[in-house]
Formats: sequence, structure tokens, C-alpha cells
Amino acid sequence: MSEWYAFDVKARKRVRIKNPEFKQLKNGRWAVTGISEETGIKVFRFLSKEEVEKHIKK
Repeated sequence: MSEWYAFDVKARKRVRIKNPEFKQLKNGRWAVTGISEETGIKVFRFLSKEEVEKHIKK
């Protein structure tokens, strides 16, 4: 599986996501959530349509 990155507010930089989970929001948009490797807080990132087609809709 590919690596996912998100912005960590506490560390103030882009970090790798541990244990990424794909979730569909109630408005239909997809996102990936997980834990920051740097600080251990929950991070969240919206996915583009291309990323959804590549990784989720198989």
C-alpha cells in the first residue's frame, strides 16, 4: 500500500499517516484518517477524485 501524508497541526509540518483508514463523509467526499508519526495526534486529509479512483474504487 502507498504511503499517505497529511498536515500535522501540532508539529506544523507534513507527516506520514500511521494506520490509514479510508472514510466516506456524509456529503459523499472521501478522506483518509490516521495517526501522525511525529506527535501521535489524529490527522485527516481529503482525497482527490484521481486518488479515490486509484486506491478505493477497484
